[in-house]
Amino acid sequence: MATNGISKALKLQFGLINHDNRYLTAESFGFKVNASSSSMKKKQLWTLEQDKRDGQVVLLRSHLGRYLSADKDGRVNCAAEAPNSDCRFLIAAQLDGRWALLSEPHQRYFGGSEDFLSCFAQAIGEAELWAIHLALHPQANLLSVARKRYARLSATAGEITMDSDIPWGVDSLITLVYTDGKYCLKTCDNRFLSSEGILLKEYEPHASFTLELRLGKLAFKNIKGMYLAPVGPAGTLKSGRCTKPGKHELFDLEESHPQVVIQAANKRYVSIRQGVNISANQDMETDLETFQMEIDKETRKCMFKTNEGSYWTLVSHGGIQSTATDIEANAMFHIEWLGRAVALKASNRKYISTKGNGQLAAVGDTVGDSELFQLKLINRPILILRGENGFVCHHRSSNTLDVNRTAYDIFSLLFSDGAYHIKTIYHLASPAGGDGKFWYVSSSDLVCSDGDEPEDFTLQLQEHGRLAIRGNNGLYLHGDNDGTLKCDAACVDSASLWEY
Repeated sequence: MATNGISKALKLQFGLINHDNRYLTAESFGFKVNASSSSMKKKQLWTLEQDKRDGQVVLLRSHLGRYLSADKDGRVNCAAEAPNSDCRFLIAAQLDGRWALLSEPHQRYFGGSEDFLSCFAQAIGEAELWAIHLALHPQANLLSVARKRYARLSATAGEITMDSDIPWGVDSLITLVYTDGKYCLKTCDNRFLSSEGILLKEYEPHASFTLELRLGKLAFKNIKGMYLAPVGPAGTLKSGRCTKPGKHELFDLEESHPQVVIQAANKRYVSIRQGVNISANQDMETDLETFQMEIDKETRKCMFKTNEGSYWTLVSHGGIQSTATDIEANAMFHIEWLGRAVALKASNRKYISTKGNGQLAAVGDTVGDSELFQLKLINRPILILRGENGFVCHHRSSNTLDVNRTAYDIFSLLFSDGAYHIKTIYHLASPAGGDGKFWYVSSSDLVCSDGDEPEDFTLQLQEHGRLAIRGNNGLYLHGDNDGTLKCDAACVDSASLWEY
C-alpha cells in the first residue's frame, strides 16, 4: 500500500463472524473451513486481495496462504495455492455493516454454521451474512489517501482535521472502537467522532461507521450511507455527500510508534531546540522535546527520531547529534530498563551522560546519576493491550482481567514520576463510559481493576510494538494458562509482552 513515506500502511487482516457469532476458520487438516470458533486467533485471520483486472472481485486468503473457493455445487474449501475462477467473490455490503459473499462465477451466496458451510444460497439470509472484525491493533495513525495528510485532534476547533504532515504527538493517535459490528473513531481525549464531524463525549449511534475495504484501503460509511472524507481547507473529517467511495473517501492506517519526552538527571527535558546537538536544557514539553522510538525487530535496539525526520546519532568524541537520516549502527541505542529510569548505551559501548551544560555525550563507563533518564510515553494516554492469546478485558463476573478476549476494554495511562497508573475509561459492557477504577496487584498476584487508589506500574518498551509491564512486587504481568492477568513472572517472555 502506498503511503506518503512516513511509515508503512498496516497489513489489513480481519475475522469474519457469522450469524451464530462464530468466526470463519481455516483448518490445516484437509484445508477445510468451518465457523465454530468463538474467538479470533491465527486460524481465523483472513486477508482480502482484489483482482488486478476487476476491482470489484475479491479473493480471501487464509493464514496458510491458501484461497477460499466454492465450486458449482456449492462445496467450499481453502486448498487453492493460487487463485482460480472458483476463488472469485463479490462483496454485497449491507446497511448494518455486514457482508454477503457472492461467488462470482456461480452467483450463489456463501454461508452456514459450524461444519456446515456452503456456497449455494440464491438469496441473502441471516446465514449468509458476515461481520468484519479487524485483526490489527486498533490504535494507529490515519492517513488520507487523497490529501496525503494525517488526522489529528484540533482541540481548539473541537474536530479532527486531516492537515498534519507527520503524525506527531498525542493528538495524532486514533483509536478504532469495535461495537456491534461497526467501528467508532476515538480521539486521544476520549471523544467519539460523529458523522457530522462533531466530537462527542459519549457514544451515540451516529458515531458508528460501517467499515469497507477498497483496493486495500479503508472507507467509513455512516448510517445514512454517506462516507467520511476530509472537507475544506483544514480537511475537517466528517461525512460528505458521496454514496460511493472515491479517492477522497479512502484512508490508510499506519503504525503509531511510541513517542516520548525524556527527562535527564538535571530535571530538564532533552531537546533539539538549540540545534543539532542533543541537550537536556528545556523546562517545557513541545514537539522539539518529543522523540519517536523506533525499535529494531532483530536487535531490539532503539532509534530516536525527531519531528524534523532526523535521528540521534553518535558522532566524534562521544557527542550525540540529530544528524542521521538513515538507519545505521551509530543511530541505534541499547536501552537498560532500571525501574523508573533508563540508561542508554551507544554503539561505542559507552553510556550516554548529561554534561554540566546539559549536552548529551556517550562517555560513561558505568551508570551513575548523570546516566539516568526518565522516559514519559506521551502518545498512549488511552491504552489497549493485546497479548499472544487476545486482548485484555474485564472478566465478566469478577474484578480480575482476562487476556484472551476478542473484544477489548480501553484503559487510561497516567504518568507518575517514571511509573504509571492504569484505570478503566471504556468498559466493553458499558460503552458510554468506564468505572474509573485503578489497577492493582492483589496478595495472590492477581491483577485487579477495582482499586480506589492508584498503584505504580513501570513500562518497558522491550520490542517493536510490544511492551512489558512490571508491578510493585518487581515481577511482570503475564497471562496464565486460564487466561487471567497475573503479576508473577520473573522474566519477560512471550506471555508477558503486550501490543499497545
